[in-house]
Amino acid sequence: MLASPRRWLIASLTLLVAGAVACSGGDGATPSPPTATPAPATATPVPTSAAPTATTEAREGAGPPLSAREQEVADALFPAFPLIDPTLRSVDLSEIQFGGRRDEIPALINIGTLTQEVVDPFLVPDEPVISIEINGEARAYPIQILLWHELVNDVVGGVPVLISYCPLCNSAIVFDRRVDGGEARTFGVSGLLRMSDLIMYDHQTETLWQQITGEAIVGTDVGRRLTFLPSQTVSWQDFRDAFPDGLVLSLNTGFVRNYGGTQYTEYDKPGTGTYFPFETEEDNRLDGKERVLAVEIDGDAIAFPFSALAEHVVIEAEVGGQPIVAFWQPGTRSALDRPLIADGADVGAAAAYSPHLDGRLLSFVERDGAIIDTETGSTWSVLGRAIEGPLTGAALTPIVAGNHFWFAWVAFQPATRIADGISR
Repeated sequence: MLASPRRWLIASLTLLVAGAVACSGGDGATPSPPTATPAPATATPVPTSAAPTATTEAREGAGPPLSAREQEVADALFPAFPLIDPTLRSVDLSEIQFGGRRDEIPALINIGTLTQEVVDPFLVPDEPVISIEINGEARAYPIQILLWHELVNDVVGGVPVLISYCPLCNSAIVFDRRVDGGEARTFGVSGLLRMSDLIMYDHQTETLWQQITGEAIVGTDVGRRLTFLPSQTVSWQDFRDAFPDGLVLSLNTGFVRNYGGTQYTEYDKPGTGTYFPFETEEDNRLDGKERVLAVEIDGDAIAFPFSALAEHVVIEAEVGGQPIVAFWQPGTRSALDRPLIADGADVGAAAAYSPHLDGRLLSFVERDGAIIDTETGSTWSVLGRAIEGPLTGAALTPIVAGNHFWFAWVAFQPATRIADGISR
């Protein structure tokens, strides 16, 4: 994961001049995932921002002058973003890497949904989906689609949402698309990376946004943050059980892709590196490719390793002064393992919740693999719903939590505590 800043800068610029690869390119040690098949001429393309119009006034004046190294990056990368003033930045531009051309990975915008009855042919029960519920409306976004598009601009329960998935970091995050409560933005894939994480951009101002943090890092809105929305990465079957009337993102995207297959075969293998090494101080408390359920509240960050969750099933902790509980359940496959996601290893699913229910603080334990609250003996699912016992039908309040590879999360949150796996 460590690399000389000058070395990867030169490598990035060389890739740019050469035309390079898609955002899912390679580092030489690991074969680059193949570029997706172009859409046929008859496909209806997702709207892009070939001629965006700025809707937000630029802040007065420019930012601090660029260093020589930052100027190299700006000259090489930002002609594709004519609305950006690169001096308006909250990060060192030399940390930004070229991963592919703008919109080479096409984001999706309001492409429609399917009912569960017509999904069985393309989704097996234990394939991973991103699950969200807003104002009583539940929606599933299959990772097999997000692998090829990374961003979905949608509206759920009347709220404009951005579903994001960075395969390089295994980061699945959902945002409200409204910036500071204003008009909803639409987002695309910039083709740029920072610390191996997807950099998004909005079509209206071309501001660059870091996916893991939700922060605007370059451009008009620098320093602003998108609002995180609770979501869970679970199996398709888990979603169906919890939300029998829930809808699922349609395969009719307007693009021809190898949906159901992955271009990241064995990428999540322990001990392996990233396609885009970056400069950082390595944190060896966990293997870089360990999956973690990560929570940050009021500056206090904690990570629940999937290995500990698989052992304990339930882990209770306090984060930012608030009690939370993390659940784990087997039965969800990796999308970054075998050529077909349906053949991927069972890595399970994890999610975080407030243990408060109707003014009462519940305590949870594992019994014979099941999640049980000690107050009523009710059984709970990984989606925070009581499925048996006196509380059947009740639902816990979800906590904003992300599924990530450890290397990615700790790069942005180096002070993260690691949950010890002891229920308390």
